[in-house]
Amino acid sequence: MASRRRQQPVVAVLRSDDAPEPDGRWPSSIPAVAQVLREGLRLDPGVTFLVGENGSGKSTLVEGVAVAYGLSPEGGSRQARHSTRATESPLSEWLRLQRGVGADRWGFFLRAETMHSFYTYLEQNPSTRGPDVSFHEMSHGESFLAVLESRFDSPGFSCLDEPEAALSFTSTLALMAVLRRIADDGGQVLCATHSPVLAALPGARILEIGEWGIRPAEWAELEIVAHWRSFLDAPGRYLRHLLDP
Repeated sequence: MASRRRQQPVVAVLRSDDAPEPDGRWPSSIPAVAQVLREGLRLDPGVTFLVGENGSGKSTLVEGVAVAYGLSPEGGSRQARHSTRATESPLSEWLRLQRGVGADRWGFFLRAETMHSFYTYLEQNPSTRGPDVSFHEMSHGESFLAVLESRFDSPGFSCLDEPEAALSFTSTLALMAVLRRIADDGGQVLCATHSPVLAALPGARILEIGEWGIRPAEWAELEIVAHWRSFLDAPGRYLRHLLDP
């Protein structure tokens, strides 16, 4: 994936000097988190996808990296400081980010579960760039795309947690175009996803997360791709086990 030459915002995710050793306490009990605390995680320029089942730790990692970067755990840019109910893990306090020298410091964290409260925050704290669109008056998917189009306009560090949750197939394709534009402009993206469509973005790096920890993967080798292909080929093979009396 071609990009303009500039320093990437985050070169690597490392264990901070005062972090506890992985000892079985959550979230270090998650294999992927324990691996990052032991070995660190190198981040490439462009787009990196974390793919895995529920509970595998992908969202915990994205949240931890986003907060360590200085972003609000409930989403938004570095300036956003809204908070409803603190649920984030202590992982961000255990991480140290190796940053690119002279890299753009802008960042944005988009997470599906807290976007509704983020829209309210935007209404109560108008942007200096001018009036925002009326996010609450849009459908869930429309508002997501509006945020992407209006906020993801700087080549910094973008963290996304399951952004496809609100999107249709065609809207997911539109999101892929946004991610490609960010990468082409020299930005960096870390995205947790369940979507085999989104993970098919050409040039993206894919890390599959599971009981083994974290491993590089090709799109065609992903478990989610195999499962979706099998289901779409013959849905009855899955549904009869769930629906038959």
